[in-house]
Amino acid sequence: MRFYNQVHRFYCGIDLHARSMYLCILDQAGAILLHQNFAADPNALRQAIAPYRDGLVIAAECMFAWYWVADLCRDEGIPFVLGHALYMKAIHGGKTKNDKIDAHKIATLLRGGTLAQAYVYPKGMRETRDLLRRRSFLVRQRALLIAHIQNEASQYNLPAFAKKLSYAANREELQVAEHFADPSVKLSIQTDLALIDAYDQQLGTLELYLASHAKIDDGNTFHRLRSIPGVGKILALILLYEIHDIRRFAGVGQFLSYARLVRGCHESAGKKKGAPGKKIGNAHLKWAFGEAACLLVRHSARAKAWLARKEKKHCKAKALAILAAKLGRTVYHLWRKGEVFDENRVFGS
Repeated sequence: MRFYNQVHRFYCGIDLHARSMYLCILDQAGAILLHQNFAADPNALRQAIAPYRDGLVIAAECMFAWYWVADLCRDEGIPFVLGHALYMKAIHGGKTKNDKIDAHKIATLLRGGTLAQAYVYPKGMRETRDLLRRRSFLVRQRALLIAHIQNEASQYNLPAFAKKLSYAANREELQVAEHFADPSVKLSIQTDLALIDAYDQQLGTLELYLASHAKIDDGNTFHRLRSIPGVGKILALILLYEIHDIRRFAGVGQFLSYARLVRGCHESAGKKKGAPGKKIGNAHLKWAFGEAACLLVRHSARAKAWLARKEKKHCKAKALAILAAKLGRTVYHLWRKGEVFDENRVFGS
């Protein structure tokens, strides 16, 4: 957890929404200079903060509409702090909660140096990262359509499909009339197949666009990530755009925590109180490293042997989790050092 503790003349907390924003500006003594609701508009924000521009810092909670505020602060040369939503419990507690109170709490946390920071992903690569996340959503929708076709066959106790429907050639060989006799069911399956074909076309276009942009944004790192056995184009894209800059992590421990590859631990009076905080971190990186660990075992005999040794001491699931964390450390170091994957250094003799 990183706190923003720099000293400024004025501290502005914004309780931001899609169409409105509540501003609270404090001075160094904590006196309220401005406490008012405005429309969520760049010009309205510029006019509101104009008297306090000299020595001002602005903070907002990490929610879906913070992009334009961060971009405006960058263009105007104003420090911007993005509050980590899961760590900002102080603004969610209390007997009474509204926009006015939340804006004051954000400004107070900012002034007191207790505002937990989230990473302000810079404009430029941010849009490509969001497109990559949209691709993941579309892939899940396509998988739901394939699962629906398979479930329909099971529902009517029909023969299972001999080949995977995820491949277009196998879907072309599917004779809907032989599997589904009822006209309504047949139309439902034909609709699923048409949507899957449309998804395939759009996903192919997106993947070509994303791969070309990755080579422009950071082609060297993109190719170094692909040097890991089993890490293909999609996993390399996810790692590249979700991490963005490995130098923002002071150590490998911080990176593993951000990628959800290590467990949290609460202790009090020498007693463990559980392992909360499972949702704190980047879910996309957690999934990517889990997939990369499975694929590494498939493509590397040394990784497979290493996993077999770990399985004798732990269960298979925990052994894979350890391998995912080991892979996270590898990615951290090869990115910082500008090197490619080396099995000898990763798995030893």
